[in-house]
Amino acid sequence: MTVATAKRADLSAFLRTRRERITPEMVDLAPGPRRRTPGLRREEVAQLAGVGVTWYTWLEQGRPINASTQVLDAIARTLRLDSAERQHLYRLAGHAEDPVTVDSGHVTPELRGILDRLGDMPAVVSNGRCDVLAWNDAYAALFPELVNAPEGERNSLWQSCLNPALSAMLLNRDQELARAVAVFRSAYSRHADDPCWQDFVRRLSAESAEFARLWARQDVAEPGPRAKTFKHAELGELRFSTTSLTAVPEIRVIVYTPMDDATRSAMSKLVGSAQ
Repeated sequence: MTVATAKRADLSAFLRTRRERITPEMVDLAPGPRRRTPGLRREEVAQLAGVGVTWYTWLEQGRPINASTQVLDAIARTLRLDSAERQHLYRLAGHAEDPVTVDSGHVTPELRGILDRLGDMPAVVSNGRCDVLAWNDAYAALFPELVNAPEGERNSLWQSCLNPALSAMLLNRDQELARAVAVFRSAYSRHADDPCWQDFVRRLSAESAEFARLWARQDVAEPGPRAKTFKHAELGELRFSTTSLTAVPEIRVIVYTPMDDATRSAMSKLVGSAQ
């Protein structure tokens, strides 16, 4: 499969899943009898977006046709895409910005210094593919199995899907993992022609049925602050708010800020015992 063919297949699946989640009632259409598929029909999307039925059908089928940004805007409005989904649609349709070519493995000494100065606040440097590139002592104390994983598997998404000990730590894991996959897909759309990214998706899909199921949903999201609670085997519940900061393109610093005194105290003990 060529890169262009793969992108058209992704576009086809993405449009279909977005169409299926919009009910006729949501867009003031009568449900009608004998509706055999969930959501809107293709002809209904075409009508609401003001495009030809045949043209939209070809687009959703992944045929090699060109779509203007004006037409994509109309489809995005009809399917009620959010900002992340809209950008994803543009990338798949060939209207994205040029891919970022920065070396995602480059972590400067200044960046490492920032990590170290955060003390008992866990912090990690990660790229868009979720590879863990650098971390401080607090992060290592909280996630020892992740930072000690082999280099090819030192990846937060990989470990969240395949490491039972790590996945058991995160409360509300199902919701958080689904969002992590959605954020990853948003980054993937900028690197769909990169064999390394393609291989990562193939390997993780083969190893994790859960990831394969979430990947097939075609959800996309952008990184943002989160509230996360972990259940530590010795210290009990640890509550953090996470902040994602862009250091350079494709490189993010994620800081875990304790949300209460109990978590701050527990992290001091955890880091102290690990040193």
